[in-house]
Amino acid sequence: MKKVNIAFGIHNHQPVGNFDFVFEEAYNKSYLPFLELMERHPGVKMAQHYTGILFEWIKEHKPDFIPRLRILVERGQVEMMTGGYYEPVMSVIPYADKVGQVKKLTDFVVGNTGYAPRGMWLAERIWEPHLPKAFAEAGVEYVVLDDSHFKNAGLQGGELHGYYVTEEEGHSVFLFPVSEQLRYTIPFQMPEKTIEFLDSIATEDGQALVVFADDGEKFGVWPETYKHCYEDRWLERFFSALEENSSWINIIHLSQALDEIEPKGRVYLPTASYREMMEWAMPAQAITDYDAFEDVLKQQDLHEKYKVFVRGGFWRNFMVKYPESNNMHKKMLHLSRRLQRLQGDFGSDSVFLRARDHIWAGQCNCPYWHGVFGGLYLNHLRYATYHQFLQAEAILDQLENPGSGDDWVKLAEEDFDGDGFPELLVSNRLLNLYISPKVGGAIFELDYKPRALNLLDTMARRKESYHQKLVEHAASQSDQTGQGNADEHGEIASIHDIVVVKEEGLEKQLFYDWHRRSSLQEHFLAHDTTLESFAQCSYRELGDFVTGQFEQTVVRSDNQIDIRLERRGALHDDGTASPVHLVKRLTLSGRSSTLRVAYEIRNLSNSEQDYWFASEWGFALLAGDAHDRYYVFPGTELEDARLRSTGEVAGREAGVVDEWLKVAANLKMDQDTSFWRFPIETVSQSESGFERVYQSSVLLPNWKFRLAAGEKWEVAFELEIK
Repeated sequence: MKKVNIAFGIHNHQPVGNFDFVFEEAYNKSYLPFLELMERHPGVKMAQHYTGILFEWIKEHKPDFIPRLRILVERGQVEMMTGGYYEPVMSVIPYADKVGQVKKLTDFVVGNTGYAPRGMWLAERIWEPHLPKAFAEAGVEYVVLDDSHFKNAGLQGGELHGYYVTEEEGHSVFLFPVSEQLRYTIPFQMPEKTIEFLDSIATEDGQALVVFADDGEKFGVWPETYKHCYEDRWLERFFSALEENSSWINIIHLSQALDEIEPKGRVYLPTASYREMMEWAMPAQAITDYDAFEDVLKQQDLHEKYKVFVRGGFWRNFMVKYPESNNMHKKMLHLSRRLQRLQGDFGSDSVFLRARDHIWAGQCNCPYWHGVFGGLYLNHLRYATYHQFLQAEAILDQLENPGSGDDWVKLAEEDFDGDGFPELLVSNRLLNLYISPKVGGAIFELDYKPRALNLLDTMARRKESYHQKLVEHAASQSDQTGQGNADEHGEIASIHDIVVVKEEGLEKQLFYDWHRRSSLQEHFLAHDTTLESFAQCSYRELGDFVTGQFEQTVVRSDNQIDIRLERRGALHDDGTASPVHLVKRLTLSGRSSTLRVAYEIRNLSNSEQDYWFASEWGFALLAGDAHDRYYVFPGTELEDARLRSTGEVAGREAGVVDEWLKVAANLKMDQDTSFWRFPIETVSQSESGFERVYQSSVLLPNWKFRLAAGEKWEVAFELEIK
């Protein structure tokens, strides 16, 4: 009789900073019912992986769960996998963190389940060839990856029905290919489809091995899957089908396969992730072209044969596609370098270890990328990342400045973001002020340390390839919101194929920024600019200062940093260029959370000129609709003060308040101005559908004035954060 071996693996994860109700829902819809079903089907063996974040939540909130899981481990039905404790993208974190995160989760698993994991789950299956050395050092014997990784190395057909060994500098790990076909049939097609597939690869010698390993959330959390898997009993029928065919389908643990089946050989895999991830990592236009090429192959019935040669991009390019992702990653590296410098003096100190753990928590992969999941566009996930980093930074500040009290201020000049040009990093105990002289002399990170908050943690509104789907969906009037997607055979669409719109008219909110959303950005507006056109980024920008390069001069004293940024630029209108000299001075003192700003604008032309000047300031405070997050204009009562409101107020002072975060930021001018306000809201897709996400609020003080040739105009103000 022909036989086949199949190994199952389930990966369960929730990101750092996710809402408690999301954990609760995932537990009730996926983690618990899946465990209960395994308890009723002792013939089904499975490797299980829980990230440390999720394990901690379960241990605290559902104390009965882990003891039940341990029983399945003790009876040999479940083997546990390790991985990065906080589910980082392993390839882009420091080597010591790769090893340390895995060992941390291994220790947790051993202590709570009694099982010493031999294998690991690799976050998003993002593979780079240098990883085996760190994994081997952490005690890992095997890793599960998509079979597309192996296909990219030239393997095909029966060569994928087994496992391989790879190495880096002589440090070896075994690699299991996860069947893409099973990822798309389980649980989206009838159980018989999987049985038929297993029958097609069974062999007389019984050595063929196929692996299914995927997200546990697809069994209950993904759209329609709870009803499909549990109420309609898909998973029950699937487990029963496996048990009924146990005479020729041998369910085997991955670690058992290492002991009983020989590896097929040695392999060196290229950089890869699952196919969708590599597509998402490309620029928007490249994704559109990629999809069009795939459609051509499908129309000619060539896609299945040649799709292995149609590869997307490289995961690291998310940090090119999204500067906001790059900022978080480089913040992590910046803090890691500071931590490493203190290792010799404080390496075993509990405070030092707490800082390290905050950095590790900030390495959680979810807010660093974006595809069908909300990821980077979800402000609460980015907030959690910076919150972890800034808690670590507060500890590092204490360790690096012993005995100095509060009265210190520092400036470092380094290439923080890896663009080949130095940035200015100004800090004291209360604030971080990161400035890019190369790009507009703008402030791109503004951290208020007492609340561990980055006030510039926002997203620019940029074109995404899937926006066209939203436009086409609106045109077709075929909104599927709230509808089931099961067909007459009880099969359902994958999360990658569903179009759900969570709000009518989203296609009308597709505005695109031509610059990164930062602060201290200088605009020169055309006479026909309106608040609406500026907010929608459809106005005429006359100046070349927003993204232009500024020259810098820095004056340091014991407790104060003064920075002078200047640019000789021009205003371009009606084919003429009018030269302008713009100077901005920034002053930050020790013990102060107030930034002093002064502008000087000089007309360098030979004639009198009219100017409409604006200075942009953004504030990322998590929620645009909440009653406890609002604008304040002293002396003016707003009809709508919410942070997502739009309007204009004249005066000298404006501010934003977040009572939940317990923080306020105020701009105080030395002369009258007109304050424009408007929200930055992105339209993105997530597993639950297309949605509008509040990112930040913009305050735009602006002035109109006339200057004679050679004349200058000045204004000064303060930004106070408290």
